Amino acid sequence: MEIRVNQTIPIEREWVTEAYLKLRKGGKGTGVDQESWKTFDKKLTSNLHTIWSRLASGSYHPNAVREVEIPKKDGTMRKLGIPTLRDRISQQVVKEYMESRIDRIFHQDSYGYRPLKNAHQALRTVIKNCYRYDWVIDMDISKFFDEIDHEIMLKAVSHVMPEKWVLMYVKRWLEMPVQEKDGNIRSKEGKGTPQGGVISPLLANLYLHFTLDKWFDKNHPEVRFVRYADDVVVHCKSEQQAKYILAQIMTRLGEVKLTIKESKTKIAYCKDYRRKADHEHVTFDFLGFSFKPSKMIMKDKQILLGFLGDISKDSAKKIMEEFRLNKMMKHTELEIQYIAAKLNTKLIGWINYYGLFTKRGLEKCFYHLNTRIRKWIRKKYKLGTKEALNMYQMIRKEKPNLFYHWSKGYC
Repeated sequence: MEIRVNQTIPIEREWVTEAYLKLRKGGKGTGVDQESWKTFDKKLTSNLHTIWSRLASGSYHPNAVREVEIPKKDGTMRKLGIPTLRDRISQQVVKEYMESRIDRIFHQDSYGYRPLKNAHQALRTVIKNCYRYDWVIDMDISKFFDEIDHEIMLKAVSHVMPEKWVLMYVKRWLEMPVQEKDGNIRSKEGKGTPQGGVISPLLANLYLHFTLDKWFDKNHPEVRFVRYADDVVVHCKSEQQAKYILAQIMTRLGEVKLTIKESKTKIAYCKDYRRKADHEHVTFDFLGFSFKPSKMIMKDKQILLGFLGDISKDSAKKIMEEFRLNKMMKHTELEIQYIAAKLNTKLIGWINYYGLFTKRGLEKCFYHLNTRIRKWIRKKYKLGTKEALNMYQMIRKEKPNLFYHWSKGYC
């Protein structure tokens, strides 16, 4: 049933301009209409006015989303829905309006896609909780964005947003059909929000706020959890408690039309110098990090077993794969300054993110990069292995800040 709004919708024209400016810096993927930013910008003023006029009058209706697939680390494909540029701008306008009013209600341990919240805060909380709690439920919600129930989602929106026009637009976005790769149009059939839609992360947070976060606080305040969108870890005092809580979570998710992917869900033991029992799982991954037993060197130089976080094997593998596939290393006509400048943008991002707790995992990645740099030097200057190593060492000594990982003391 269509939600009717019998009044002017209080959307300001400036909001549309601000939404455009924010999104213009981002992704370049086109929707089903194939309109690019370059084409949109040719009639920018007129296009922004049209979007505003339709949003403010209630006559705005979204297009279908274009379905694309990207590979997941387990070999399967993740489906993304790419809205048109105009739909992205419209979603951004309503997202900003909603977020300014409801972000304050979200749980303190919900960190994903929220203002003033980030992944590093979530990771630090996980480390803190692992010190206090011996056991972790590492859970994976199966096809979360595809399975969000529209009826439950709209009930959540209406609970926090009294404006009918907000509910109307959210309903229209939820019901946007999907254009598959072969051009066929598929209806949503009452579930799913496109992973790739601008407003989808906010809706996901709202869905899990009511269906999971508040449920934890009401029914199981004795445990702690950390959530980043649909990535969740739950901290428990004992293995028995962890098994009980996991069973309760599975029941709860079933009540809200979601399921756990059992093959990717496990209970892990935070083994360290204080906790010495044996268990099948003593490591778990979260947000690209692995949390596992690792040696710690204390101030008195004593070595103890701690439970620490470091870049995960999958994340490290992706970085090394990028080094392997980088075509610059095959072009000896380039100058090393050019190669460094091109690589440094990514190196800065990786180090700033994955260097949160330790350098160990990244050291292994950058060892491979340094090996490739030495091979490039050998080929460019037609040197032997020993001579290439000497030149590499000389360059590092003379230009220690040339590559960002050199400047930060890696390898």
